[in-house]
Amino acid sequence: MTMIVVLLVILAIVAGIAVVLLVVVVGIYNSLVTLRNRFQNAFSQIDVQLKRRYDLIPNLVETAKGYMSHERETLEAVIQARNSAFQAGQAAADKPGDPAAMAELSKAESSLGGALSRLMMVAEAYPDLKANQNMLSLQEELTSTENKVSFARQAFNDSVTRYNTKRETFPAIIFSAMLGFDAAELFELEDEEERQAPQVSF
Repeated sequence: MTMIVVLLVILAIVAGIAVVLLVVVVGIYNSLVTLRNRFQNAFSQIDVQLKRRYDLIPNLVETAKGYMSHERETLEAVIQARNSAFQAGQAAADKPGDPAAMAELSKAESSLGGALSRLMMVAEAYPDLKANQNMLSLQEELTSTENKVSFARQAFNDSVTRYNTKRETFPAIIFSAMLGFDAAELFELEDEEERQAPQVSF
């Protein structure tokens, strides 16, 4: 009789521990899902602004083309960099936070920033282009979009940091990899110089 009581007590203790463990794992899972959804949503805000910028760039190049006929190489470099960044942006939008996708996007965005900066430096030599109303309007829109991209990138990086911190702290670190929650990558540009928005003042 005493042996049965002891077994029942042990069984109750094991069942209690299992319930507590289950509650902890479910809590960790739910909080990681919430944080992952937040950084994915934050990336979608970046994606909206990047697409807006990608749409502005061909108009900017088309406007400049009429005045900068001798700068074909510069104009083509901007379009090529824009197309590469667009493709990298699409890949990153499919997998926000994925280290490979984010590294490719960072590289492509840095190249695009450099190409836009070169275009703006070359455009300084064309007074008629600097006075063109369409160019001035595009410059204003591009500057505004660059600022929005910067703010959206900061919000994304903050969300990724919160997610990574949660998955790396105890007790979540024990279960996060088992539950399929891999580390997410920040969206940072490669060179400090290219962290600045392209100078588009005319």
